[in-house]
Amino acid sequence: MFAAVLHGPRDVRLDRVPDARIERPTDAVVEVALSAVCGTDLGGYLGVDPVSGAQRMGHEFVGVVSDVGRAVRSVRPGQAVLAPMGWSDGTCSFCLRGLPTSCRSGGLWGEAGADGCQAEAVRVPHADGTLVPVPGTADAELLRRVLPLADVLSAGHHAGVTTKVRPGRTVAVVGDGAVGLCTVLAARRLGAERIILMGTHAPRLSMAREFGVDDIVLSRDQAAIDEVRALTGGDGADAVIDAFGSEQSLATAVGVAKSGGDVCLVGVTGQPTWVDVNAMIRRNITLQAGVAPARNYLPELLDAVLADQIDASPLFDKSVPLASVADGYAAMGERSAIKVLVSP
Repeated sequence: MFAAVLHGPRDVRLDRVPDARIERPTDAVVEVALSAVCGTDLGGYLGVDPVSGAQRMGHEFVGVVSDVGRAVRSVRPGQAVLAPMGWSDGTCSFCLRGLPTSCRSGGLWGEAGADGCQAEAVRVPHADGTLVPVPGTADAELLRRVLPLADVLSAGHHAGVTTKVRPGRTVAVVGDGAVGLCTVLAARRLGAERIILMGTHAPRLSMAREFGVDDIVLSRDQAAIDEVRALTGGDGADAVIDAFGSEQSLATAVGVAKSGGDVCLVGVTGQPTWVDVNAMIRRNITLQAGVAPARNYLPELLDAVLADQIDASPLFDKSVPLASVADGYAAMGERSAIKVLVSP
């Protein structure tokens, strides 16, 4: 079969790789219907996070089960399924605590020894703990709306849950990429009274307006902090999400938080990041960070998608066939696309 493989900075190729197949009784094989290029995929592509040797790419996909191991009970061949950004068994102590991303026998798509999702098919370890059936047939439009749940929409929802977004709260989002825009969507669904987005890219800001943002701040650094505080009567925001992931964006997030507020870091920094802990202590600010436990949220968010309560599919502003996946990476690297959809 064919799969996207990163060989070095800006060198993504469609390589022939071994066919995905059942290796253990708990495995399933899923034929990929749609996958996506994520901002975190760009670390290796742009050379920020150098890779050692060839690396399979992609961690977001929906598809149709083609084969299952003899121990699999929750899915069957011919069934449309959604997977989170990695696999987990659903039974270890971390999974039972709600941390499938720390599963003792789990892993992430595209890491060493694992299938990437920008491929014709994927071997899914621990299929029962990982895959979520999508009702009905594999309708292309439905799968397009479901795909963001694999990562970015779950990340935005996680940020909202972590920062206690609810009616009456003001939310500030730092970063206008796919995760930032999904955070706007999630915050609106969770009932936020006011949503402020800090960003600079016109097409993304236009989409943010469609997603429900109330105020847009174009300034950066201290000027952005001052503007958000002016918009909130000097207090700052109750909930702040850093969806960009840099030392400066985190400093901005802490700076715009109200005393006693909550800050969540969901952007992937790729580098060690310093934060002014003393400022947080003085103002009783709570900071949480971590990979979204997407598998926990999939049933709830899938129901919301099916009920037309949330739709992040407009993020896919460029589509490429798998054979042209390198063009998708180039578009993301040049910021001419928000998020790229990859079809077979």
